[in-house]
Amino acid sequence: MDNTPRRVEEIAPVFLRPEYPEAPTFPTAVTADPVIPTQATHPQHAPAPCSCRHSAAAVPAPRRSAAPLVAAGAGGVAAVIAVGVVLTALLATVAVTAVSVAVCALVLRALLADTRRHR
Repeated sequence: MDNTPRRVEEIAPVFLRPEYPEAPTFPTAVTADPVIPTQATHPQHAPAPCSCRHSAAAVPAPRRSAAPLVAAGAGGVAAVIAVGVVLTALLATVAVTAVSVAVCALVLRALLADTRRHR
């Protein structure tokens, strides 16, 4: 068996050899000196007066949506409810455990008192 390394083209089928497209060449941009309009080329005109009696400061400011505040409030309420449920479950578990230990203590006391009486 020949142990000389082979080229990939000899081993791989044609569909496993990718053919990469040529990289596109973009035209270079020619930067010219920008033409800045001057007062002589574009004279300033005063705006024509109108009869609607409005001021330039009458544009209302954009209002914020209340949705993020409502969502934050709802998330806070959900967190408080979840914590309350977990704490209530833990309290109920402790209460059930205490009752079962008390019942076991009473049963053991009754059994021990009965064996002491019969001696």
